Amino acid sequence: MFTVLARLPGEGVRATPVTRGRGGALEVGEGREFLPSEIDDVIVEGEHAATRWVWDDTARWYPRLLERGLRVERCVDLRLLHAILRRSAFAVGAEIHGEAPGVWDAPQAAPHDSGVLFVVEPESLPDPVGEFLRQRAAIEASVERPRLELLAVAESTGALIAAEMRHRGIPWSSERHDDLLTTLLGPRPSIGARPAAMQRDLAEIRVALASPDLNPDSPGELLKALRGAGLDVRTTRQWELRELEHPVIEPLLAYKKKQRLFAANGWAWVDEWIVGGRFRPEYVPAAAATGRWGTSGGGALQLPKAVRGAVVADDGWTLVVADASQLEPRILTALSRDRAMARAGAGDLYEGIVATGAVATRAEAKVAMLGAMYGATSGDGGRLMPRLTRAFPDAIAFVEKAAREGEHGGVVHTLLGRTSPKPGGEALPPEMGTGDVGTAERAWGRFTRNFVVQGTAAEWALCWMGSLRRRLAERFGTDDDAPHLVFFLHDEVVVHAPEQSAAEVAGLVEEAAAEAGRLLFGSAPVLFPVTVATVRSYADAK
Repeated sequence: MFTVLARLPGEGVRATPVTRGRGGALEVGEGREFLPSEIDDVIVEGEHAATRWVWDDTARWYPRLLERGLRVERCVDLRLLHAILRRSAFAVGAEIHGEAPGVWDAPQAAPHDSGVLFVVEPESLPDPVGEFLRQRAAIEASVERPRLELLAVAESTGALIAAEMRHRGIPWSSERHDDLLTTLLGPRPSIGARPAAMQRDLAEIRVALASPDLNPDSPGELLKALRGAGLDVRTTRQWELRELEHPVIEPLLAYKKKQRLFAANGWAWVDEWIVGGRFRPEYVPAAAATGRWGTSGGGALQLPKAVRGAVVADDGWTLVVADASQLEPRILTALSRDRAMARAGAGDLYEGIVATGAVATRAEAKVAMLGAMYGATSGDGGRLMPRLTRAFPDAIAFVEKAAREGEHGGVVHTLLGRTSPKPGGEALPPEMGTGDVGTAERAWGRFTRNFVVQGTAAEWALCWMGSLRRRLAERFGTDDDAPHLVFFLHDEVVVHAPEQSAAEVAGLVEEAAAEAGRLLFGSAPVLFPVTVATVRSYADAK
């Protein structure tokens, strides 16, 4: 059974049941209205009846429920699924397919400092029951219904996990963070001042460039000073500076590294983001066109190694950190059904590629695979491509076909049906970058080449997390003292677990990874191994 929750003007909520009638058709029951103060009973009753909650945006509803101690097992996130279905090649012919972006593409999340449960302007409320029926019609009429069904479940479950991880928070020691910063930068400076270590680098930079008032934080000033010292530079980017020989380069690169840490994860960051020993980033599911997640503030997906030592388990607890080994190359293996690459991936995939004679070293194997998935035409990646093509023709043909489709103005899709945007109608998605790619057609070809692999890897990761969430709840429950997910980064998860449960949690992580592989690829002979570490500090897992 489904229960569609709709926000009403003011603080009211309507719950509308949708069930299967004779012949399997969906039937909409009579809705009932209630006040936010009554939602506890509604949710508990629905969970006992194994309902699947349907709402416009998980980020708008679920955090408020979690704050009230209410956890739900399943949901349908209409906003996330609308974005998938209006583009999906598996939904062609459905009413929803091909729609222009509209109200259902805009996040409905309320400000976190709102003091009431559900308040929203009436004009922002679309018809969730009607939207749900349109989405179900698109999925159920699809010739690829099983795949779309799996994607819909995985995407919506991911939204629940994102809210639950934010609610729980990543265990974070402000004291340890301060120690790390003090070691690298010096004592905390006064507001507006630079830390002592940066001041020392700055003094060397100014002497080397004979510029006593230089502000290296200003790209324009720095570029002018570098050119004034006789250096032929176009930008102040690190990769270009490393190619130069001059006394200023070493202190300048050191300064830039410290400045990034100070600006992105310095003391001000701790003051803003660490509350009660927890870092609670706001995850954004499907932030990228490929379905990869992002965050809204806090930079959780770009935590530098320098501060990972501040992620410390509570006393009596531990961190179970799991990393999916060589995920994207293994996804490509399964998508392309390349038997030679599957054999190479029986152990370490890169070592297996070396064993075929395609390349000489593990490092070359990694560069070659990245070149294949991202379209390298020069450098080591481009040089190694012919060898990789001879050794693994099916895998390379698969990504080449995706690239040609994009270059010719077509779209590509992931295994479960997430489909790339059309070229010309939308800008090249920023997560793919541009670089020196030549024509716009080639740029889009590079995007579609990687889209099929990265997007399917994101689907695998959603299934992995969803399976792990279910297994943890079945084995340990969902109380505060139970193991729980606290962090996710593309192909890595972190579970905060009592020490006595750590070994069992590690086993569940591996079982969930195996299940994700079966859900997507059935009995395909491709392994999806995970490396699991049980540590007190996140820094010790790397």
